[in-house]
Amino acid sequence: MKQILLASASPRRRELLRLLNIEFSSISTDTDEARLDSESAPALVERLARRKADAAHRQFPDALIIAADTDVELDDAILGKPRDAADARAMLQSLRNRAHNVFTGLTVADGSSRESELVHTRVFMRDYTDMEIERYIASGDPFDKAAGYAVQHQGFRPVARVEGCFANVMGLPLCRLYHALTRHIAMPAPTVPCINHPERDCTIEQHIRQA
Repeated sequence: MKQILLASASPRRRELLRLLNIEFSSISTDTDEARLDSESAPALVERLARRKADAAHRQFPDALIIAADTDVELDDAILGKPRDAADARAMLQSLRNRAHNVFTGLTVADGSSRESELVHTRVFMRDYTDMEIERYIASGDPFDKAAGYAVQHQGFRPVARVEGCFANVMGLPLCRLYHALTRHIAMPAPTVPCINHPERDCTIEQHIRQA
């Protein structure tokens, strides 16, 4: 059985990948994630996913590599991880009661081939209060999250609705990944129903919230 390697140390990506019921290991790649001049969010995440896959492949040339990079875009600006409480507050206020885009570049590669794709989800935030923002910042949760929020957070619940893949907002579009993996290895039958349906019927949220 070919070794499957997730080129990410993200606990959220590991949590999602476990839902596919496959054995895998994970590593963190030392990849420069700086944005190039005038680079769009879609172009950035696609490029970084390929770079992460290439870096992992150099270390493990016989493995099947899964790599991903996710960014949040609002008004053509990329919202990264907040630097401090003030930055998190500004991000959450700017996102409040508005829609934004989440893009993930996904790459699956082995020794002979590499395929990449871009996944887009439209996220609509609810009209949360300033007090809710302050409580969420005090929890410490925003500081390792792009745009300063977790879509699956039980206490804050910042999102009103999602158009597209819910798992993509967490950083790993499982439906796309599952079908990409079937082109490389024999996969177990999916236990997450949305993998067999269009992304607009994504049901991954209930699996995450029940975990």
